[in-house]
Amino acid sequence: MSLNWKVGGLLLGLVFFAAVLLVKPIGVSTQFVIVDGIIGDLVNPDLVTQTDDGFTSTNAYLAKSGGKYAKSVANPLNYSFIFVLAMMLGGFLSVLARGGIGQSERSMPELWRANFGDNAVKRYAVAFLGGFVVLYGARLAGGCTSGHMMSGMMQTALSGYIFAAGAFAAAIPVSILMFRKEA
Repeated sequence: MSLNWKVGGLLLGLVFFAAVLLVKPIGVSTQFVIVDGIIGDLVNPDLVTQTDDGFTSTNAYLAKSGGKYAKSVANPLNYSFIFVLAMMLGGFLSVLARGGIGQSERSMPELWRANFGDNAVKRYAVAFLGGFVVLYGARLAGGCTSGHMMSGMMQTALSGYIFAAGAFAAAIPVSILMFRKEA
């Protein structure tokens, strides 16, 4: 089963609009820092502390913004954290809907198979590595594609348009190099 890219784009736009209208703009990369903080707080219980003014941390990043990130480490069950968990669950359900992890013929896009073969381990390793590189870049940039590009452009932020131009300027040549064969 495949979703037409125009329908998918429209649905994605509606989800982003509903999020901005009902809750707040979507951005997810900071939540991975929150996970790091949760793990760090388990190892070092003094990492995040509650004060009379709210929360603070011995880590400068978690303490910034008035302790907003330290508060999220102390109380992770918030909208943004649940959103990230739901994204992972959605990705897993998508794999199952395409035939499952062991069914490489159905779970891998035809374009991938045409260029790189049917090796599921290779597919998952490249997907993991790509996700790691994107997340690392998102943290360097101070936000991810959903925060900078999608939510930023929706709010007509100049930085969102600059980020989108840079993302496409990098993605198009890489895609042309990686996917030389057509499905």
